[in-house]
Amino acid sequence: MRTKVILICNECNGRNYHIYRNKASEDRLELRKYCPHCKKTTIHKETR
Repeated sequence: MRTKVILICNECNGRNYHIYRNKASEDRLELRKYCPHCKKTTIHKETR
C-alpha cells in the first residue's frame, strides 16, 4: 500500500514536492531536491 506525502524545504519551508511512498517503512524521507523558491538544491524532509 502506498501513501501520498509532501516534501518541504529545510531553508524556506516551501512545500515543493508531492510523492508516493511505501506505507510499511516508518522512517521519514530526506532527499536533496531543487527548491524553486531558494533557487538551489536543498534537503527536503517528509511531512504527513
